[in-house]
Amino acid sequence: MSSKFVTYLIKRLLMALLTIFLVIAITFFVMHAIPASPFSSEKAKSDAVIAALEAKYGFDKPVPVQFVNYLWNILHGDFGLSTGWVGNTVMELIAGGFYYSARIGFTAGILALFFGIILGSVAALRRGRLLDKLIQVVTTALVAMPSFVMATILLLIFALQLSWFPSLGNQPGGLVLPIISLMLYPMAYVTRLQRSSMLDVLGQDYIRTARAKGVKNTKLIFKHALKNTLTPVITYAGPMMAYILTGSMVVENIFSVPGLGRLFTNSMLRTDYMMIMGVTIFLATMIILMNFLSDILYKIVDPRIDLS
Repeated sequence: MSSKFVTYLIKRLLMALLTIFLVIAITFFVMHAIPASPFSSEKAKSDAVIAALEAKYGFDKPVPVQFVNYLWNILHGDFGLSTGWVGNTVMELIAGGFYYSARIGFTAGILALFFGIILGSVAALRRGRLLDKLIQVVTTALVAMPSFVMATILLLIFALQLSWFPSLGNQPGGLVLPIISLMLYPMAYVTRLQRSSMLDVLGQDYIRTARAKGVKNTKLIFKHALKNTLTPVITYAGPMMAYILTGSMVVENIFSVPGLGRLFTNSMLRTDYMMIMGVTIFLATMIILMNFLSDILYKIVDPRIDLS
């Protein structure tokens, strides 16, 4: 590992930490600027009860002091107590929701990359033929269709009409439709990226030379061309995971999946400041981490890239 690469990693890591800090600061002060109280409800509480609750959760201190305490607690993995789910910590609830969101998100991401690379490569190899045109039409339609629209269509057809899959995400087989809903858009985008990249690589001189030497198409694709076509796909992989994780919020509510999306929605309805901040910071950290890993893989796949 060169010193230049190590310097680049340190620089990207510091930028990631700074971004996380800004997300924490903005989220914290925006939530504390909202006039609604986390303890306001239809059932009125006395001033003494509200004061006792604010003292318990630390809301009685000045906002700058609360911010410093919040940062200190986060460094120790403590996001505080939930005001909407009394008796539960924010991290406990996030861990329970992330179990479902991670299964959906990472499975959808891996499948999107796998099928996108295959379909894009096939379309490039069959350029101008019927299969290529069919793949382009389907991927264009999928790119134009939001995940929540696809989720609604899949729910109506495969869950309610055909009854092939359950409509609730917490039932056996209930995560299949949410995964497909989140997979289709990024898969279509990866397909288009891979097709364009493959066509560019297939036109390079070293590919023509390999063909002139009689190298078979299978070996030509997997040994010579495929690795050099993955750079744009890897660049998109980080933002893709960010899209899937954030886009899963609506999909999780459609299929009643007890993941982070549903948890975040319910926390807003309950005016649970601590939970809203916790989920926002957690998702932002995941997105930043995905982009950081994407940058590292970008360099590993193509060592010729200048990191300056």
